[in-house]
Amino acid sequence: MAIRQILRLSLSNERRSAEVPKGHVAVYVGDNGKKRFVIPVAYLNHSLFQELLFQAEEEFGFNHPMGGLTIPCSEDVFVDFISGVSTR
Repeated sequence: MAIRQILRLSLSNERRSAEVPKGHVAVYVGDNGKKRFVIPVAYLNHSLFQELLFQAEEEFGFNHPMGGLTIPCSEDVFVDFISGVSTR
């Protein structure tokens, strides 16, 4: 899936209640204000994403402040990650 398609799937705060497409998962990313991204579940198996999940576990445990999976990194880092994964 191309980065533009993934970013189109990213939902703004106004559309937060919209359903996540089958085969995707919503994650919240950002240092201050969290932005919601919808990514393919296949990304969860990627070694770099596994590291992000480990960091999320260390920072939040199982109590994620946004009610969903929260990734503790900047939006720029996450977009770079998505770009790298989607080109492989």
